[in-house]
Amino acid sequence: MNTKELYQQIILDHGKNPRNLRKTENFNKDAKGYNPLCGDKVHIYLKLNENKKVEDISFEGQGCAISMASASIMTDLIKGKEEFEVKEIVNDFLDMIKEKDKLNNNILGEDDKTKLMCLSGIKQYPMRVKCATLSWHTLTSAINNFKEEINTEDN
Repeated sequence: MNTKELYQQIILDHGKNPRNLRKTENFNKDAKGYNPLCGDKVHIYLKLNENKKVEDISFEGQGCAISMASASIMTDLIKGKEEFEVKEIVNDFLDMIKEKDKLNNNILGEDDKTKLMCLSGIKQYPMRVKCATLSWHTLTSAINNFKEEINTEDN
């Protein structure tokens, strides 16, 4: 199996069987996001402990396979991370999905980086970049306690 096929399999798996698709109990941060071009909607639920470590993260929403796969992968990778690590992973992902060829953080292991890299080909399709980044921008909004719904047309 070549890299492209592996990446497609990861996206299909997460798109059809999204991880953490639920509402986190006792969440203390949340945010909503919307992509009017594609109709994707996401609501991120985050539970940070007193040390700013992600105890739980989940999402509810609907959208295209790219949007759902990206949210699923994100929630899988963020759980258990410190807030500063989350911010670094988010920034690294957004840089990669828009312009860079690879991820530069040292927080994620190789398997986790492979999961994220499966979305790297999206940059060839500018309309789809917004699908892939919606949940990530929404996560940032939740962490920063922004109450206004994220809209991809504003990013």
